[in-house]
Amino acid sequence: MQISWNEKDPIYRQLHDRIVELILEGVFIDGEALPSVRQISSDHRINPITVSKALQILVDDELVEKKRGLGMFVREGAREKLSQIEKDRFLNVEWPQICEQIERLDLSIQELLSNLETKPSQGDQV
Repeated sequence: MQISWNEKDPIYRQLHDRIVELILEGVFIDGEALPSVRQISSDHRINPITVSKALQILVDDELVEKKRGLGMFVREGAREKLSQIEKDRFLNVEWPQICEQIERLDLSIQELLSNLETKPSQGDQV
């Protein structure tokens, strides 16, 4: 699990967000154990309390569950739940901002589509 830390956000929030990304990407799948607090703390040289705080938010959001004596596991349906949350956020927050910028820049649909067609897809990049 690679994390590029920034100075803007608290470490526990960045760790939480990275785990969410990994669930969305299918790196951590439903029912799979997450690395232990001790392992994450050691790998990233961060305080175990910080790691616990990030994982507790995932538990509170019902994305991860604690299994006593076994550790933390991705809950069934976590990826679908996160995907729906991300879609809603994109459509209700990000997309309206993008639309405003498109309008402000007076971009046509043809300009947007022609630009899209000239860009390689992520799968095409080397």
